[in-house]
Amino acid sequence: MSAFRRRKKDEDVAPDDVAGEVGDEVSETEPDEAPSGPARGPWDVSEVPELGARLDLGALRIPGRQGMQLRMEMDKNGSRVVAANIGLEGSALQVQAFAAPRTQGIWDELRAEIASSVTRQGGTADDVPGPFGRELLARLPVRTDEGRTGHRPARFIGIDGPRWFLRAVLTGRAAVDPEAATDLERVIADIVVVRGSEARAPRELLTLHLPGRPPVPSGPAASGPAPAEADEVLRRGPEITEVR
Repeated sequence: MSAFRRRKKDEDVAPDDVAGEVGDEVSETEPDEAPSGPARGPWDVSEVPELGARLDLGALRIPGRQGMQLRMEMDKNGSRVVAANIGLEGSALQVQAFAAPRTQGIWDELRAEIASSVTRQGGTADDVPGPFGRELLARLPVRTDEGRTGHRPARFIGIDGPRWFLRAVLTGRAAVDPEAATDLERVIADIVVVRGSEARAPRELLTLHLPGRPPVPSGPAASGPAPAEADEVLRRGPEITEVR
């Protein structure tokens, strides 16, 4: 397994289908530099003294971009936010944060699990280098309107941080066109993860909430699904639209 791939500011770094628009556009904040060079995120909250105008989603602080649509995804019971979905210029980005061990990352292990899951379902998954390290370029099997089996491209990106793991899934144009992926890659690179200091089991989903609206505590935090099954990654549950 790999150690954490955090990029400190003084370190060198080596190198169809999106849902229709829902809600109003998210207000824009000034983007950071493209995800290349020594100052590339995503960041731990300890590395970013000023969170700026990022949207407060709990464990994730998301930068706004002109024309960006934000959709919060709920679990099957509609009782808990499980992911943030971002739409931008014909592409979609799903982001989630999970707890991870203190001493090592989990992306190498999860990448193999996701690839195995995709293959079992009849798809393909190639382990390739990307702007954030190793990633999976997958073709997920889907059923077309005509009843035939088609394939949907998706990029699975994972970043190991200090006691957290961030998973990002790109679909739509950004999954197949590097130029179209640039803006959403910048969003990923500008995300701040707020893990908290409490003890959590590895792969436990970190708590998310609607923008700026922390949920009322209702008991111990539940563990999220292990971030491995590709068929669950892109399954859309009940949704809540937040207008900004």
